[in-house]
Amino acid sequence: MQSIFKRYEKKYIVTREQYLALKNVLSRHMAPDCFGRYLVQNLYYDTDGWDVIRASIEKPVYKEKMRLRCYGVINQESALFLELKKKYKGVVYKRRISIPAKTFSGNSIRSVIPDGASQIAKELYFYVKTNAVYEKVYISYLRTAFAGIADKGLRVTFDTDVHFRLDCLDYSNPGRGRAILPQGKMLMEIKTPGGVPVWLARSLCENEIFPTAFSKYGACYTNYILREPQKTGTERMVRISA
Repeated sequence: MQSIFKRYEKKYIVTREQYLALKNVLSRHMAPDCFGRYLVQNLYYDTDGWDVIRASIEKPVYKEKMRLRCYGVINQESALFLELKKKYKGVVYKRRISIPAKTFSGNSIRSVIPDGASQIAKELYFYVKTNAVYEKVYISYLRTAFAGIADKGLRVTFDTDVHFRLDCLDYSNPGRGRAILPQGKMLMEIKTPGGVPVWLARSLCENEIFPTAFSKYGACYTNYILREPQKTGTERMVRISA
């Protein structure tokens, strides 16, 4: 399991037609991810006052957030990934640990991080110890991913059916919630350790696909959460449903 990532990430909102046109080009230089089209479920952590996302959308030089990620439909044997995602001067750093799903059931996030087990675990433990964060938002989507054939560091993903919810913060109802993207649109991300290849940059230009400053969590907050009164809460127990 890869636990440390350092890369540039560019995001684009594309139509179905743009996706199909770009997919033809990608097929010459990239191969579909071994998992095909898969479900991604996330729990994002924040404070009662939404301090994490509020700081993030102000576009500071440095920002960080924590999330708990699950791939596919969860069961007691699944692995969950607790991630600390940081961005500094345009470079994204992601550090994560894997913890069995059954470890989380009925426990708070603070009680299950293996303090001192690794450097990354220490960083996660320090983050939750110094920040009054708990589960605030559930976000799920279906992802189709491509990996570079010659350029192993290149990765392009397409996310559809992007939904969020502020209740039922567990993985027992995949996909239920409010849509984040307009109908017929999908989120494309280009992830690379360096610059975008010339062939890909040319295809983006030809299909009028331009980068945008977009965050799934940020869109939830600015487009929905800010406009609706919210209840404050206390630290929750993570619920795992088979």
